[in-house]
Amino acid sequence: MSDNKESLSSCAKHLVRKVTATENAKNRLGNIFGGWLLSQMDIGSGGFAAEQAKGAVVTVAVDKMVFEKPVFAGDEVMIYAGVEKVGTTSIAICVTVDVYRGGDKGKLDKGVARGLFTFVAIDDNHKPRAIPKD
Repeated sequence: MSDNKESLSSCAKHLVRKVTATENAKNRLGNIFGGWLLSQMDIGSGGFAAEQAKGAVVTVAVDKMVFEKPVFAGDEVMIYAGVEKVGTTSIAICVTVDVYRGGDKGKLDKGVARGLFTFVAIDDNHKPRAIPKD
């Protein structure tokens, strides 16, 4: 995987989560806590990974996480995901975040955050399973 910003941005094409950042997610500086945004990215990309893997997945790594710009309470957060790589039991998902400042009628700010999340497909016994090849 390339380390450049364009690689992650061009990969993440599918809107997987849309959520409004709330006041209770603010940090002591007044913007949204990075952990809150990271969790939203994990939730969105995890659902996308499960669809691709045709079953349950678990997060095993956040291989890259970059916060480019702050998120503020009231921002409408849009999380996009795409498949970076599929292995035998694992799938790497690139994730990007855009926001509408002040809600969905606000100014669009692209590239607020990006990351690479790796998931492992699991069976009913929580053991790794092969990801079906289409």
